Amino acid sequence: MSPTPTAAGADRIDLLHTFVRIVESGSLSAAAVQLGTTQPTVSRRLQALERLFGLHLLKRSTHQMTLTEDGARCYAHARALVEDWEAIQADLRGEVDVPRGRLRVVVPHAFGQAQLLPPMLQFLARHPQVTLEWMLEDRPPDFIADGIDCAIRVGVVEETHLVAVPLAEVPRIVIAAPALVAGGDLDDPARLPGLPWIALTTYYRERFSLLPAGDGPALRVDIQPRLLTDNLFVVRQAALAGLGAAVVSAWLVADDLRDGTLVRLVPDWQAPPLPVHLVYPAARQIPSRLRAFIDAMKAVLPHTHGMRSLPPPR
Repeated sequence: MSPTPTAAGADRIDLLHTFVRIVESGSLSAAAVQLGTTQPTVSRRLQALERLFGLHLLKRSTHQMTLTEDGARCYAHARALVEDWEAIQADLRGEVDVPRGRLRVVVPHAFGQAQLLPPMLQFLARHPQVTLEWMLEDRPPDFIADGIDCAIRVGVVEETHLVAVPLAEVPRIVIAAPALVAGGDLDDPARLPGLPWIALTTYYRERFSLLPAGDGPALRVDIQPRLLTDNLFVVRQAALAGLGAAVVSAWLVADDLRDGTLVRLVPDWQAPPLPVHLVYPAARQIPSRLRAFIDAMKAVLPHTHGMRSLPPPR
């Protein structure tokens, strides 16, 4: 039996493009509207793609449509292939590469809700043809399986398969509620191990290091935390409640330090600053929307409150 015309080699990009639109719009009818065709046509294209691969790509019920495991893998590959094909067409036709389409970005919870929100809104205002999925997740994403375009990471990036674009760095300081350190010397590092502590497990658990304001060796501080968490907002709330001292990003507690609900300990010392990178898979075509997002973050983040430019490489 010969393949149906819609499954012929020259039309397989159309099938994959339709599948991507179905997944990203959430329904066959919405995909049909976006593609300027009818729902039965979209349904036939989906069936042709499933026959072509011999796989079920979607699970459909009356109220819900979800990807199968095979469908999730197909979507990740299809999305990358469709983007590459569109880039080839635009280049060969000499079209102006205007950022458009859907961009999926993973950002840390606290950072993505606070520091990154204004730059994100500015980016969307500047590029009205881009749709952004802004996902708050502290764990590194699976770029291919989850169809992620890029992620913003706070901390060292060690994965060799990722391109890491340096953006800025985040200063970190030691803080506590005033009642916790009442009557003590706030400048004395030797006092730190004897305090109760809140550990931010992403970056420290039972010890951390401090750097002096001037030249000099780092100081190692061993602690016994009363609370361990991977959420920066939880660290701040626990510190405000007087549960313990903590090492936090300076931007998080700027208002608390100003109004006196928290105080800075050992002000002549600070924890090593954390680098901020934008990361994306190395072996892929970079669509114009991702290039525009990278440029926007590079321009804005070093000047965002509570952040600073990375020092020049030595």
